[in-house]
Amino acid sequence: MPFTQWMPLVAAAAVVSFFFVVGARTETRLPWQLPAAVSATFLAFSLVAVFTEGGMGFWPVHTHNLWGNQVWVDLLLAATVAWVALLPRARAAGMNGPAWIVAVIATGSIGLTAMLARLLYLERPE
Repeated sequence: MPFTQWMPLVAAAAVVSFFFVVGARTETRLPWQLPAAVSATFLAFSLVAVFTEGGMGFWPVHTHNLWGNQVWVDLLLAATVAWVALLPRARAAGMNGPAWIVAVIATGSIGLTAMLARLLYLERPE
């Protein structure tokens, strides 16, 4: 089975496992290093995709059929929900909203997970 077929299954299993592990915890605060590592890892993977497939390689996938459209809209909705949920805490922590808007629009989940890492870092108990 090629990488492009098994990698999404591994990613889905990791996310489902993460949801259950975090959902079962009584302590809801995550260490800031976890989203930082996820952001850096996904950035590295994305750079490989950009250099292999081109900077706009994602677009044909999202415009090819209705499923591609559905996935694109789903990603936009997920980013919007995450942004709305993070923004009040980010502002309260003194983060620069406009800079993070640019990061999230330009990189999607990479920017969101980096934003979460920075927020958790700023909110950590001293």
